[in-house]
Amino acid sequence: MLDGTTAETLARIQFAFTVSFHIIFPAFSIGLASFLAVLNALWLRHRDPTYLALFNYWKKIFAVAFGMGVVSGIVMSYQFGTNWSVFSDKAGPVIGPLMAYEVLSAFFLEAGFLGIMLFGRDRVGDRLHMFATAMVAFGTLMSATWILSVNSWMHTPAGYAIASNGQFIPEDWWQIVFNPSFPFRLVHMVLAAFLTTAFVVAAVGALHLLRDRSDKEARRMFSMAMWMALIVTPIQIFAGDAHGLNTLEHQPVKVMAMEGHYDSYPDGAPLILFGIPNPAEKRVDYAIEIPKLSSLILKHDLNAPLDGLDTVPDADEPPVAIVFFSFRVMVGLGFAMLAVGLWSGVARLRRQLYDSLWLHRICLAMGPSGFIAVLAGWITTEVGRQPYTVYGLLRTSDSLAPVEAPAVAASLVAFVLVYFAVFGAGTAYILAMMNKRPATPRLGLRDAPVPAVGVVPPRILEANNDTPRT
Repeated sequence: MLDGTTAETLARIQFAFTVSFHIIFPAFSIGLASFLAVLNALWLRHRDPTYLALFNYWKKIFAVAFGMGVVSGIVMSYQFGTNWSVFSDKAGPVIGPLMAYEVLSAFFLEAGFLGIMLFGRDRVGDRLHMFATAMVAFGTLMSATWILSVNSWMHTPAGYAIASNGQFIPEDWWQIVFNPSFPFRLVHMVLAAFLTTAFVVAAVGALHLLRDRSDKEARRMFSMAMWMALIVTPIQIFAGDAHGLNTLEHQPVKVMAMEGHYDSYPDGAPLILFGIPNPAEKRVDYAIEIPKLSSLILKHDLNAPLDGLDTVPDADEPPVAIVFFSFRVMVGLGFAMLAVGLWSGVARLRRQLYDSLWLHRICLAMGPSGFIAVLAGWITTEVGRQPYTVYGLLRTSDSLAPVEAPAVAASLVAFVLVYFAVFGAGTAYILAMMNKRPATPRLGLRDAPVPAVGVVPPRILEANNDTPRT
């Protein structure tokens, strides 16, 4: 199946595959860490056992998701050296320190306090445990900040000079870190992570409400998730619009592909709601469009001119069909989330939030929507940057390591087999935990670490109702 495929194409497929698996887990853990911090703070403030039960429930799910995210991230990072060594050599002086800061955030800040958050409530006291939980949440946000700074710099490079050997040399770290697209990308991604977590929590709450409407923990988590959907989704749509305007300023070709504008429009561009891009004929077949609405959205003027892909050399065009469809998936799911949030608001006003069976069924179906939207957004962003790794400066074809296609193909097949086995099993385990009621003790996991040698202390035995292990 891979015969005749170039090493560059295979390396791009491999990186896309591994990064797609990886982004699922941070998108969940970023929001879930903050949710845990909120739950813990509410427990300390109100001493309501419902909050404590939810904290203990979701912290175990977070631990598994966090572990899978770390493993998938380590595997993904190796490809910078194996498949993209030229890119690493040329961009390393800029992106290397930022990646190092991300590692410090992830492995020192997050992981350093993770054990206290998971096992330390009865060992360190409420204040230190709350501090550890907040540090885990802060660490996930800092980790995302550094990664998004690196990624944003690749889209909108700033603060650099190019040395005689072709390397990007840092000149102004402030401009590098806070490059033109970074603030928009950071806000958009963090809000996406919060919404991803909110709809997972809503789906789990809806599942248990469909089984038992009186389940206190399910009612509480469902209510909190619906508040998040109602409040954050409109903010996310506004942030996405601002991000789109920033992209139009700095990466107009990407916006042309997102909009499906093969032709330029001197008197106002239509918004193509749906169609099938036809790269050979340079048009969108079966287009359903609203006249001049794209100009209104992008330029705030119905008659504002918009350039099309006819102004761009074919060699500088991204794969239009992929960007076109992934963008619509992301936007469509965003408006679906908004509809669910508004529906929940109406149900809450009518005091039917816990009794609306169709709302619960829709929320259950919408559980994976955040992950799909995040993946669609990343596809839009990264494929839309092509044919460059560093936009306008370093082409993807010039970033490839001197590798042969059969070697990349073999590693790609190995990645696919191992990833589906390992992460498939991990995902199945998380779903099995979610299928249990929030009040279920331990969800099949221990409430304390098991010593590698020696006898388990009596107080741990009592807590776990287990027999000694040596």
